[in-house]
Amino acid sequence: MTDAATSIRILLVSAAASGAGKTTFTAALARKLCLAGEKVAVFKVGADFIDPMLLARAIGAPVQSLDLWIVGEEGCRRLLHAAAQVVDVILIEGVMGLYDGTPSTADLARAFDLPVLAVLDASAMAQTAGALAAGLRDYGPVRMAGVAANRVAGEGHAAMVAASLRDIPLLASLSTQPNSLPERQLGLVLPDEVASLDSLLDELAEGLTLYGDAWSALPRTRMAAPPVPPMPEQRLKGLRIAIARDAAFAFLYPANLECLASMGARLTFFSPLNNEPVPESADAVYLPGGYPELHAEALAAASAWQASIRAVHGGGMPVWAECGGMMSVARTLVDIEGKAWRMAGLLPADVSMQRRLAGIGPQSLQLPAFGGGVLRGHSFHYARTDAASDPISFTRRHASGEPGEAVYQHGSLRASWFHPYFPSCPEAAASLFKPAPPDSQDHKAS
Repeated sequence: MTDAATSIRILLVSAAASGAGKTTFTAALARKLCLAGEKVAVFKVGADFIDPMLLARAIGAPVQSLDLWIVGEEGCRRLLHAAAQVVDVILIEGVMGLYDGTPSTADLARAFDLPVLAVLDASAMAQTAGALAAGLRDYGPVRMAGVAANRVAGEGHAAMVAASLRDIPLLASLSTQPNSLPERQLGLVLPDEVASLDSLLDELAEGLTLYGDAWSALPRTRMAAPPVPPMPEQRLKGLRIAIARDAAFAFLYPANLECLASMGARLTFFSPLNNEPVPESADAVYLPGGYPELHAEALAAASAWQASIRAVHGGGMPVWAECGGMMSVARTLVDIEGKAWRMAGLLPADVSMQRRLAGIGPQSLQLPAFGGGVLRGHSFHYARTDAASDPISFTRRHASGEPGEAVYQHGSLRASWFHPYFPSCPEAAASLFKPAPPDSQDHKAS
């Protein structure tokens, strides 16, 4: 299809709070629709890496992020419109509760007039579901497409929920399952580490009931075409960027890879966890976030990987290391049990895991010495840094403008806990993979 505007079935899956089962329901629905022969695209609201990987397994395709601040309204419109050209259904999993955050899931719904499907944890309620659904609809308000009752005890329980909803349809119900998706954050399992994940997704899809009349009556949403973006400048034409990618370096926006490629970069991948060295053909290195703390022993023993990253760093090759990537090139990594592991040692810093959050939330980064422009992204980590050198700059928290995460430079290495979303400022992203000006490493943040 090439129409300027496209009409398509879209559901924005939200809830009253985290823990209601949004991810489980979205994955089950996506899988059920795929098994029925529908083409499905799934998006995730907000800054997240693990849920998108799980949802990607449900549909067998990458899951992009939508966020009115990080991605931008025009960027979100472009992603949604592009998906609408090639699929039958778009599912969007919200973040936290419907009205939580700045911007919130409700803000996204109103920006594009998206119909909201409220997932209600019905395990400890019945008729009160109607009051909760009406409140979620009217508080904003938002366009409420219907309710999904999660963790219902059976058909009778689902019928009580449906009767309480009055003028809001019950679109789906998901019974309590003997097996469930693993819980998420510190100690969370990645999808590849979940035994028989595909079978589990099939079970969830089978346990999901769609109420035919209500589902068939879902309104279609008109997605207007965004302005045609300018062709990206080939700022990285011919540059070969080696990207660490394995269970220890798994937190990576798919859009970041697309952005680098659109600027002409040639991307190659390698696995430090499997003791693979930086590819000899590389001109720059990208170390994304992940769970190095869960694989500290293997990384400490990966002599070929450590020797190769020290060698390219010593030779002046640009290295960008974010969050877990920064942990892997510190001097030592102290795990949650208090055991210290020797890392690659490019950055004169030690990092230590802790049980409480050390950084969270949307942030932005501007480094005038490295090309200017403002990169938007986020921070989320449970580790603290003991660095022997001063930061060259700090991110800024959204929306307070307060200083956020430190940004360090040591030789050709630049590192931070900050996860940038490259399409938010491609020219600034490109500068991360090019040599910094000679005097920038001596710059101290004000």
